[in-house]
Amino acid sequence: MSQDTRRQEDSKTHGAHTREKDDAQVEKAHRPDALILHEIIRREGEEEMRRTTLALSLSGFAAGLTMGFSLIVPGVLKGHLPHEPWADLVVSMGYSIGFLIVVLGRQQLFTENTVTPILPLLTERTFGALLRVVRLWTIVLVANILATIVIASVLAHTDAFKPEVREAFAAISRHTIEDPFWTTVIKAVFAGWLIALMVWILPASGSAAPFIIILMTWLVSMCGLAHIVAGSADAYYLVATGEIDIAKYVTGFFVPTLLGNVVGGVTLVSVLNYGQVAPDMEDQGRAGTGA
Repeated sequence: MSQDTRRQEDSKTHGAHTREKDDAQVEKAHRPDALILHEIIRREGEEEMRRTTLALSLSGFAAGLTMGFSLIVPGVLKGHLPHEPWADLVVSMGYSIGFLIVVLGRQQLFTENTVTPILPLLTERTFGALLRVVRLWTIVLVANILATIVIASVLAHTDAFKPEVREAFAAISRHTIEDPFWTTVIKAVFAGWLIALMVWILPASGSAAPFIIILMTWLVSMCGLAHIVAGSADAYYLVATGEIDIAKYVTGFFVPTLLGNVVGGVTLVSVLNYGQVAPDMEDQGRAGTGA
């Protein structure tokens, strides 16, 4: 073999190794596509539906208690900041703290579950899968709401916070019941949409996850949208202080907010995002069977 031929072969070999290295780097840096995100979230949903009732209840109750910080932190900020237009933006950012702890702590929050168990349901499409979703939703929602009632009652009936902060709690809470029924539904649709989008984005966010959580939940608060768990702590605070009765809590907050959150999370995120990956999943299924 001549020296020129050897150099050409060495160059080809080096070029092949370089391309393999470049391909590996591109593959490592390439963000997950929709099908991969779908599969990650679907598997998480299956794992959640397999958890015991006790585990789901404790996790949901912990999440509801933690979401109390989405009232506590904004209330403390509002009670100490001057009455300036920019202060509302800072107060709204405090709303994100409860979500940040819940999501990073892997606690069960109802609005997250408008995505994760729905994807296995859309994939399997059986009555048994539907029953598992209903079971998960019921356990988590009840646990979340009971915990918000507890934390709101503690805030209302103790002197843990100064009078000006408790007045800030009340001022913030009044926004949860100030709108008519269908206006609250629409606001809740947008909130459910944003939270479900957050769940969809998080698997691809890596180390940016805290920033994504803060941004998406800050938007919920800044836009005055309605969230079933965070808002429950607010609305029940008014019940605990005697400002409204339980009927107003149910009809003015709970029912319209629950309806809107479910529609926003299930329809606008789960179903639409499933629709974009369904053809790819069918192609993979046919390839796997050799059809």
